[in-house]
Amino acid sequence: MELWNSVLHVSSLPPELLPALHHLAGLQAALWLSTDRLGDLTLLLQTLNGSQSEASGDLLLLLKTWNPPAKASDDPLTLQDAQRLRDVLLTASAFRQGLQELTTGSLPRALSSLYEAASGLCPRPVLVQVYTALGTCLRKMGSPQRALLYLVAALKGESICGPPLLEASRLYRQLGNTAAELESLELLVEALNVIPSSEVPHFLIEVELLLPRPDPASPLHCGTLSQVKYLLASRCLQMGRAEDAVEHYLDLLALLLDGSEPKFSPPTCPPGPCMPEVFLEAAAALIQAGRAQDALTVCEELLSRTSSLLPKMPQPWKDARKGTKESPQCPSWVSATYLLQGQAWVQLGDQKQAISEFSRCLELLFRATPKDKEQGPASNCEQGYTSDVELQQLRAAALISRGLEWGASGQDTKALQDFLLSVQVYPGNGDASFHLLQTLKRLDRRDEATALWQRLEAQTKLPQENATWSLPLYLETCLSWIRPPDREALLEEFGTSLQEPCDL
Repeated sequence: MELWNSVLHVSSLPPELLPALHHLAGLQAALWLSTDRLGDLTLLLQTLNGSQSEASGDLLLLLKTWNPPAKASDDPLTLQDAQRLRDVLLTASAFRQGLQELTTGSLPRALSSLYEAASGLCPRPVLVQVYTALGTCLRKMGSPQRALLYLVAALKGESICGPPLLEASRLYRQLGNTAAELESLELLVEALNVIPSSEVPHFLIEVELLLPRPDPASPLHCGTLSQVKYLLASRCLQMGRAEDAVEHYLDLLALLLDGSEPKFSPPTCPPGPCMPEVFLEAAAALIQAGRAQDALTVCEELLSRTSSLLPKMPQPWKDARKGTKESPQCPSWVSATYLLQGQAWVQLGDQKQAISEFSRCLELLFRATPKDKEQGPASNCEQGYTSDVELQQLRAAALISRGLEWGASGQDTKALQDFLLSVQVYPGNGDASFHLLQTLKRLDRRDEATALWQRLEAQTKLPQENATWSLPLYLETCLSWIRPPDREALLEEFGTSLQEPCDL
């Protein structure tokens, strides 16, 4: 910058040097823009334009007002003159500024900057990126149809690009079009499977060379193949497409375990799972699809591959019966593995084995204590950190699951104990209360059942609060299996039975 000041402030600069000087200034501007030296770049353009006011600090405005002198007829021929360099710089600056404003949430300003970039000197690969960013911006501003127009335009052409497909899946999800959302993710998986062709060397300074690499928060970041496969698999499981979810989860596990992918890191938004939870979701999907034996295999594989993370005690549940005062903490997913194995045995019709797995799960869970999540979701999962709500829900799920098996085998007294304990460990779990009501009715404990029914009836008339927390997907899936099918019908049926005379 000192050299530029010394040159530009010379009082008697020969006019014939001006075209070459502006050409050199264009090269300097490209270098500074690509290395984020925007302050120096602004000062250089202010000096070239002869303006030092605060209003002239807008980089885009400075580039627009910069007017390199025209070349003389006898000037040497150049591949890229100062005027064309200025146009490239203007497009790249507008796009960079639009992406930054989009990331920080300044949506109206981002929209204006991205429109500026789209109207400039924009080669097709860059135009695809600009249209994708415009689609993201318009979706966030509540204009999904306009966003869709830009995404369709971005996807036109011979090659399929990843970022517009990922943004299209987000848009379709917002619109509630599940089929189109999953189709976009499937196309994205195909696009990421294609080996990219070698880059053509750049002989000129082009917009692509002046753009930063997209960070995970950028709409131009579509993640790795494993991340997209996980997103597709989890969405299929959430939408009840169990067989499709199984296919994608098994593909994902094969991809991760053969070492061809780098260490799995979850998608940035929403926070994704660590590796053990991917196994658990795969097992849950297999159970959902009626493939209990395969689910058991996945659970056993998880425990065998991660045995180094387990506490140094081969049978912790036996130590608990011996009254050990201090025992190592097990990660929550170890307990969840036994919970899912129990559900798999339920599906296979082996009640004894299912109850054994649920008991093993519970004995580990009642040792566990919740931890504060301060080190990020991935590291927390690896260390077994569990939120208070998640731990309560896991305990409730295991107790309800075991209680249902006691009830199915005709041992209603043991079922009653588990349902009562489930209500105690997590009072907000309505599923346990409804199972408790049914058990009290079967045991003909009419007064207790009536009191519980009255509480449940009163609760249904209260406004329902939206949950401020989210649970792991495998746990959400497991809870759906033990949820009473129709609570209102159950309450109505019990209320009708109360009006019938009881036998003396």
